[in-house]
Amino acid sequence: MPVETPTAHHLRTTCRACGGAALVRFLELGPTPLANSFLTTADQLEHSYPLDVYFCQQCSLVQLLDVIDPEVLFRDYIYVSGTSATMRRHFQEYADTVAARLALAPGDLVVEAASNDGTLLRSFHHHGVRTLGVEPARNVAALARDQGVETLAEFFNLPMAQRLRNSRGVARAVIGNNVLAHVDDPLDFLRGAAELAGPGGWVIVEVPYLGEMLRRLEYDTIYHEHLGYFSVTSLMRLFEGAGLRIQDVAPVPVHGGSLRVFAQPESCHRQHGDAVQAWAEREAAEGMTSLARYRQFAADVARNRAELRETLRSLRDQGLRLAAYGAPAKGNTLLNYCRLGNGLLDFTVDKSPHKVGRFTPGQRLPVLTAEALLERQPGCVLMLAWNFAEEILREQQAYRDRGGKFLLPVPSPRLM
Repeated sequence: MPVETPTAHHLRTTCRACGGAALVRFLELGPTPLANSFLTTADQLEHSYPLDVYFCQQCSLVQLLDVIDPEVLFRDYIYVSGTSATMRRHFQEYADTVAARLALAPGDLVVEAASNDGTLLRSFHHHGVRTLGVEPARNVAALARDQGVETLAEFFNLPMAQRLRNSRGVARAVIGNNVLAHVDDPLDFLRGAAELAGPGGWVIVEVPYLGEMLRRLEYDTIYHEHLGYFSVTSLMRLFEGAGLRIQDVAPVPVHGGSLRVFAQPESCHRQHGDAVQAWAEREAAEGMTSLARYRQFAADVARNRAELRETLRSLRDQGLRLAAYGAPAKGNTLLNYCRLGNGLLDFTVDKSPHKVGRFTPGQRLPVLTAEALLERQPGCVLMLAWNFAEEILREQQAYRDRGGKFLLPVPSPRLM
């Protein structure tokens, strides 16, 4: 992993959606190392950065203002989307849905920005369409190319989209999954997507949904890579700024609850769809456009930390050895904010070969293979990768048959 330096960090002063300065900080998770900067040794030097969350009172976008240089975050990346069977199934459904909805024909071009290892684009191949991935992580782009997915190792933005349109023509669909939150200038990203899609194409994005983050208390999904946390209300404002109108919003279950957004240029639709307007009205009724809702969220986060630490201490005092399952980025927010290092947890396990053998940033838990649960049989395992709970419980049935328990951390600690 790259070495983070203080010069890789800067602080915004205006909202990245509307440009306003009516920003109020409502949550401070403390100085935190970068969530995917796994350590090669337990004593390796690392840097921490503020992890503070702000609400824009002008457009309702929830966001971080502390920005880490994307060259540091994304050029050498440790997350690979094809590792999880859950995500592979999700991407196959995703591709089939888009192909049917857009009536994709052989020869149509589908471009994915931040395409990771190409798992989604591979799912389009049996529809006979042309695909192109744009993935800034050079190591992950190479994995995609090895799997037969043409991939450019670049950041996606408006100038890059203009070059692609000139060389490849317009795309029937430009897709971005869990990337809109990663870019400091989401308007430029969406303008690029609109440019490449052309007058009749579609821009389709998936983003974790702010409403689910609030309802399920998913504060561990906050980390430096995620600069924006989107409601439909704030998405409407963003897409308008890029000359796009959202025609449909569909909830999907991945990553703790996400939204799949379908949009076309304003030349095709003068207004957002009626169902989209209804989403925004529900959000206002639920308080999602009010600062008070976010201050309540912050109070609930502090309470969860106290409850989780007390639960783990109680289990340890009962003589149980404690470990964790998963080494996701979200897990490192939880570990660091709640201070769940070696004083409480002995180790964590993960299926990714890119993480096994390393140490988690900040709390420095050793990352072992998933087989270590049976080999060491800890009494209780904190499920850091809770978004894959069903898959993990199924795969770890032998551990559970021996009496092992799992502890889900959010929205409140719960044994399984």
